[in-house]
Amino acid sequence: MEQKKSRFSNWMRNSITARMLVVGFLLLVLLIPLEFVKSLINERAYRQEEVVREINQKWGNEVLLSGPIVKIPYKMISEEKIFNEKSNAYYTKTKETIENAYFFPDELNITSNVNTKPLNRSIYESVVYSAAIGVKGNFPTIDFSDTDIPEENILWEKATVLLKTTNLKGIKTTPVVNLASEALSMTPQYSTEYLNTIQSKYIANAKEIFAAPLPFSFDLKINGSESLKFLPIGKETDATMKSNWHSPSFDGNFLPEDTNKEISQEGFTATWRILQINRQFEQSFFGHLPDLSAFAFGTKLIIPVDEYQKSERTAKYGILVIGLTLLVFLLIQLVSRIYIHPFQYMMIGLALVMFYTLLISISEHSNFFKAYAVAAFSVIVLITIYSRAILKGFKFPLLICGSLVSLYGFIYVIIQLENYALLVGSIGLFLILAIIMFTSRRIDWNND
Repeated sequence: MEQKKSRFSNWMRNSITARMLVVGFLLLVLLIPLEFVKSLINERAYRQEEVVREINQKWGNEVLLSGPIVKIPYKMISEEKIFNEKSNAYYTKTKETIENAYFFPDELNITSNVNTKPLNRSIYESVVYSAAIGVKGNFPTIDFSDTDIPEENILWEKATVLLKTTNLKGIKTTPVVNLASEALSMTPQYSTEYLNTIQSKYIANAKEIFAAPLPFSFDLKINGSESLKFLPIGKETDATMKSNWHSPSFDGNFLPEDTNKEISQEGFTATWRILQINRQFEQSFFGHLPDLSAFAFGTKLIIPVDEYQKSERTAKYGILVIGLTLLVFLLIQLVSRIYIHPFQYMMIGLALVMFYTLLISISEHSNFFKAYAVAAFSVIVLITIYSRAILKGFKFPLLICGSLVSLYGFIYVIIQLENYALLVGSIGLFLILAIIMFTSRRIDWNND
């Protein structure tokens, strides 16, 4: 029994196959704490989203705003035949319902000046803004002659102007629409729709003033976060947006004009010009005003550096870093014939996993580059000193140190790249494979 145990021990210590199996098994075991690290990154990222969402809700969420819309009620008369069982005959019942007609502007000009600032809670940060918006344009001549609605059924005395928006909480000044010589104060209307409604009082002499093209204007100050968008309801819609935010993401159904777009560290300026032919809806609706938010255009104000996203991308290369590092130790063991115990392999692997927890925790209080540098330096120094105790001398520990520096540097470069990440990663892995093949060619693989 002692002889069999001794033979097995010698096989484990001297057989290349046995050592490869041990390292492979340890690599699989180390996937467990690596998955826990990935779960921790997702948990912290979700917590960040939760805090940012709470900050935005208290300040003001995303803003989507339409231009003014004229709403004119009208009567719909319908007749219904009803059978009377007592008289055994049909009689006609007239039914009257009130419907609404909605008319959009011919010209819609929007100017917005967006001033952003960061809001912090604990270690988390959100970008919010205050926007000063000016809207002006012209309504067309409103004429029902092309419809089958009789003139006497049009309720001109109940005509109003309304606005559609997503963020009533963020409005800081009561919008007043200047229509001809009248200033119309706006009040909110109850609605469960995504776009809230703000509506004016009845327009005096609506039939007369809408008999010709009618100019309008209003100003609005509003707090918001995440994005600022507009609905292109004008037959011709022109919009200009200026901001001190340096990393805009132009979003929605239309992009700004390339010739007038400027982006710098001091902010951005963008202009849009959208014609009726560019979007798929008409200039008037009868009976129901549909949700047109799918046609919105504008800008997302985003934080360009997401530390958790970069940490998650780094952790995806964890199996590569751990596998290659253990492989380097295995090759050193095979070349030098220095015995490395499985426990020592496990300690090295756990040190490599600790890199990711250090990266997450430090990046929450600093930028990603500093966090990456500190975490990588700490792990490289720890493993280099530990390998000095295992491998004796300085030759192999310095090789380990150089390998880890190159590997962490290579991973950092890939993380920073976007368009060329796959190309650089593939070339890098090819070179690593070539080095391993060249290094291992002198090993006597017959010692099973």
